[in-house]
Amino acid sequence: MSEPILSVSDLAVEFDTYGGTVQAVRGVSFDVAPGKTLAIVGESGCGKSVTVQSIMGLIPIPPGRITAGTAMMNGVNIIGRKTVNGEDIRGGQIGMIFQDPMTSLNPTMNIGNQIAETLIVHRGYSKRKAFNRAIELLDLTKIPEPEKRAKQYPFEFSGGMLQRAMIAMAIACEPQVLIADEPTTALDVTIQAQILDLLADLQRETNMAIILITHDLGVVARMADEVLVMYAGQMVEHGGVDDIFYNSGHPYTMGLRAAMPTNQPGIDARLTPIDGSPPDLFHPPAGCGYCARCPHAMQICVDNPPPTYTLGERHETRCWLHHPDNNTQVEGINKAVGSSP
Repeated sequence: MSEPILSVSDLAVEFDTYGGTVQAVRGVSFDVAPGKTLAIVGESGCGKSVTVQSIMGLIPIPPGRITAGTAMMNGVNIIGRKTVNGEDIRGGQIGMIFQDPMTSLNPTMNIGNQIAETLIVHRGYSKRKAFNRAIELLDLTKIPEPEKRAKQYPFEFSGGMLQRAMIAMAIACEPQVLIADEPTTALDVTIQAQILDLLADLQRETNMAIILITHDLGVVARMADEVLVMYAGQMVEHGGVDDIFYNSGHPYTMGLRAAMPTNQPGIDARLTPIDGSPPDLFHPPAGCGYCARCPHAMQICVDNPPPTYTLGERHETRCWLHHPDNNTQVEGINKAVGSSP
C-alpha cells in the first residue's frame, strides 16, 4: 500500500438547527492513496456527503462547524484552509463531481465557458486558451462533436452528457484527489457503465485518487479498492472490497448485502430489507448506533459504544460481536447472507 495522498482522522461535524444540534459526523477516519478508489457507502443521512464537503470547505459555517479532526494532504492539514503552497485546494488539488448535474451547472452559461472558468481562476489561463482546453476535456470525456457541444447550454445536454461535462470540469486542473458524489444517480444502466469506465480510464491515466460516494453496492464492487461503511455519522466497518463483500464484520454491512439483488444460483432471490429507521442524531444512542435495528443486538450494545476491532490487514469494524467473550459465530451469519458480486 503506497503512502496516502489524503488522510482524514477523527473528523466530527455538527449543525445548529432550531431543534437542537445535529451531530452529523462523529469521529470518521480514512486514508486514500494515489491511483486507488475508496468507496463510502451507507443509507441517506449517514454523513457521507457531509464528510467530504467538510474536507472541501463546502459546509456553511454557521450553522455547520467542524468540531474535531484533521485532513492531512501532502503533510498539511487542509481543514479550514483555502490554499496550500499558493494553490487552491478546492478545484485545484481536490476536484468534485456533484450529485445532480442538472442543478450544479449554471443554466445561463454555455458548457465550454463553465469548464474554462475553472482553468481561468485556478490556473491563470487566458479565455481563448481555457476554452480550447475545455473542448479537449469534453473530447477526453467522450462527448461527440466537442467543438459544437462546448457552445451549447446545459438544457441542450442529456443527463449522461451533463455528467460527463461535470467530470470534465472536475478534472480540468488535474487534481490529485477526485470526489465523486453519486456520479451515476438517475442514469440508466448503460450510461452508468460508461461513466464508471470513464472514471477508471482517467484514474489510470492520471494516477489520481478517487473517493466514491454511492448507495449502489454493484458500483462499489466494480470500482472500489477499499470500502468505508458509515452509519449514523460513524464508521462501522472499513476494509478491502473483498473483505466487505465476502467477510463482512458488521451486521449493518451484512444487512446492506442482504438487500442487494443477486443472480447467483442457490441464494434466495428474495430481498431482505433492514427494518426500522436510523437513530435521531440530535441525541445519538449511548451505545451502538445500529443497536435498535440489529438482529444480533445484546445489552452491552445498548449501553456502551463498541471499540474498533481489527479483523485483518486494513480490515476493521465496530461491533461487540467480535469481543473475545462473545460466542456468536460471525462466519455463520456471513454464510447465511451469501456472497455478493
